[in-house]
Amino acid sequence: MKLRRRFVLLLPVFLAFLTFAVANVFGQGSSGSQTNGNFDLVGAGLAVGLAGIGAGLAIFGSTSAGLAAMTERPNLATWVLVFAGLGEGIAIYGLVIAILILGRH
Repeated sequence: MKLRRRFVLLLPVFLAFLTFAVANVFGQGSSGSQTNGNFDLVGAGLAVGLAGIGAGLAIFGSTSAGLAAMTERPNLATWVLVFAGLGEGIAIYGLVIAILILGRH
């Protein structure tokens, strides 16, 4: 349990460090306009990646709880599919945001 808490607390720190490290590597030897383009790539990657993680957590929670509820009441199957679809929407929103970031030139 303590390892899981440490992981949850250190994940944002690691992601911030990784973002700044990648942006620093891409920014060396570039002009100012190219550096902004590289930050766009990092932002688009973070949008897709974090939205994918969020969608995975949402689908995991909704489907596991929905399967447990369906064992007692089988008529809840449609609601389980609806909630799983809402979780998939999170990933689609992340992809749309990444497309908007990359297509703004």
